[in-house]
Amino acid sequence: MTVIEHDFGLDQRTAERRFRTLLSLDALHEANVRANPIPYLERASERIYQLEKALFDALQASKAAADDNGETVSIGKAEYDRLRQCREILENAYAQLVADRPET
Repeated sequence: MTVIEHDFGLDQRTAERRFRTLLSLDALHEANVRANPIPYLERASERIYQLEKALFDALQASKAAADDNGETVSIGKAEYDRLRQCREILENAYAQLVADRPET
């Protein structure tokens, strides 16, 4: 006896639900995502752009010149290490973002 597998669109609904969740939309939008995905794709594109911009701005702020006002600030070693780790995370994330972009 042969079993024919069929998911009755489960994979499609799962993808739509995940997309809706990533956009922080409620369940009422799920049918709209299926019927007319273009506005939701534009919203996702805008959100990606805003996140890329925030990442770039944070990286630029971390590289800002330390002698802007000539004032010296003392911090503990633990805080300095934490700030360096944050900067490394930003640099790695931005490098990954640039590496993932297609060549144009």
